[in-house]
Parts: sequence; C-alpha cells; structure tokens
Amino acid sequence: MEAKHISAPLTEEEAANLRAGDRVLISGVVYTARDAAHKRMIEALNRGETLPFDVKGQVIYYVGPTPAKPGQVIGSAGPTTSGRMDKYAPRLLELGLKGMIGKGYRNQEVKDAIVQHKAVYFAAVGGSGALLAKAIKSQEMVAYEDLGPEAIRRLVIENFPAVVINDMYGQDLYQQGAQQFKQE
Repeated sequence: MEAKHISAPLTEEEAANLRAGDRVLISGVVYTARDAAHKRMIEALNRGETLPFDVKGQVIYYVGPTPAKPGQVIGSAGPTTSGRMDKYAPRLLELGLKGMIGKGYRNQEVKDAIVQHKAVYFAAVGGSGALLAKAIKSQEMVAYEDLGPEAIRRLVIENFPAVVINDMYGQDLYQQGAQQFKQE
C-alpha cells in the first residue's frame, strides 16, 4: 500500500479520509509538546488564559528533540510514549486539535475524544529519531523555553512518515492487529 501524502494543519475533510492502518507522509507545520508542556497548557486553560498557539486544526508531535549538532536543524527527534499525554489530550481535542503523533496505545477516553472531535492519532517509529529528524526542515521556539527539550516548538516537516493508529471512526490498528492473531 502506497503512503498517502497529507498536509498539516489537518482539515476535518483530510482526517475523514484517513483510516487505521493507512501509511502517511505528513508535510507542513506541527507543534511539539510533551508531558510538562501539556501540563502547563492545561493549567493555563484552567486559569482562563489562552494557549501559546491556537490548537484548532493543528497536529502535536509528542517529542523532546535533542540539541542540534552543527549544520543540523534539530537533533534526534523520535516519538515519546503517548499515554503520558492521555490525561490532557481530550481537553485539547475539544478545542479543535486534529492530530497527535507519538508511539504506543491511547486510553479509551482519548479514543472516544478522537471520534467525538473527528481527529486522528498517528504513530511514528520509536527508535528512529535520527531518521525522523531528517524530515524536519525548520524549527522555532514557541513557548516554555525553560523546559528545554520539552518546550513547545513549531516544526516545518516534509514527508514525515507515520501510520494512522486511531481514526475518527473508532478504528484502532493495535486492536485490529491483536484480533487478527488471537487464538480461538
């Protein structure tokens, strides 16, 4: 199966064309945020403050990149475990977040929010941070610089490889795979 080329930010129409198991190459703008940044964003929302960027239609990549070596845009940029953001993701999806990139399973609350808000969860291959960094064409600091690698950055990516794990129709590639090999 050939990879689908998609653009970020994501439109609802583009998300609607994606199904669990689809291989994609993502180009455009994504934002980075991990545990500490998510915690700060939710705390800001709870205080009635605005977020450092408008999440509507955006894709967040769960990554804490290493420092760039001379001549590089960014250091190694592999995905982190998505489950650590599960307690924050439904709130961001409610605000219009359309995509998340990470690795590993999502809890049922997040999967339900993905369906309710017509979003998608992508997985990138863990352990391939140096290779994934080559798809990152530029980066700029957006917020929470004191968090170091966990700060929010705006990345411009080109042909970033990922797989749709959870789609807006409630399909889950991990569950499909387990079911396929389940012993009767």
